Amino acid sequence: MVEKSVRLEADGVSWGPPRGRPIIHDISLSVAAGDRLAIIGPNGAGKSTLLRCLYRGVKPQQGAVRLDGVDLWSIGPRETAQRIAVVLQETPGDFPFSVRDVVMMGRIPHRKGMSRWSDEDHAMTAATLARLELKHLAARQFASLSGGEKQRALVARALAQEPELIILDEPTNHLDIRHQLEILDLLKSLGLTIVTTLHDINLAADFATHIAVLDSGRLTGLGSPAEVLTAERISSAFRVAAISHHAGGAEPHRFTFSLR
Repeated sequence: MVEKSVRLEADGVSWGPPRGRPIIHDISLSVAAGDRLAIIGPNGAGKSTLLRCLYRGVKPQQGAVRLDGVDLWSIGPRETAQRIAVVLQETPGDFPFSVRDVVMMGRIPHRKGMSRWSDEDHAMTAATLARLELKHLAARQFASLSGGEKQRALVARALAQEPELIILDEPTNHLDIRHQLEILDLLKSLGLTIVTTLHDINLAADFATHIAVLDSGRLTGLGSPAEVLTAERISSAFRVAAISHHAGGAEPHRFTFSLR
């Protein structure tokens, strides 16, 4: 299983509902091949809307999104699905499918018409189940899994697509601390370009090579965790008192929080 990665760019991206106010405004950022970008910000900051623009869920009203310099909307939906895998928060928990079936769905962008699954599809599914330590759950119904197991199966489905970029919306949501760490360690090991939203600032600092801070639909910080995660910026974005605990050097700050 050979991973490929891709450079992702957003150039002046804005989007809002047709008769509403813009949700995100003039956002520009670049994610180098193999880097991991964590997008943080308060509820309503526009994080999920930005993700939808990045994975071709909605077309920016202004600006452009590019993969290796090519406008995303000049690429067909099938090729987009082969290159970008998405793991969203709201995934139905009552799939009438086994874990193997769910992971096999990741092969749909590579399937030719209504043909049967190929030997390559079966081999990729089996390899992904093994890599994510899901072989013993392959025959289980997806709905019967724990939250952490479901999330691992959905990441497996994304990886079975053989993407160059994985985009995730709050992949640690509703998971206990151990499962949060397991999922993020797994993602770090993939070697792919990754963009994810995260609520937990300290987890974001550990996971990401770069952090983007959104506040009221605007980008207010972009850079390494050590550069971006300051008490002043976090306090301003989240409207809390952020207390920094910094060991020094290039390590990012750690924070505790209280109401102002």
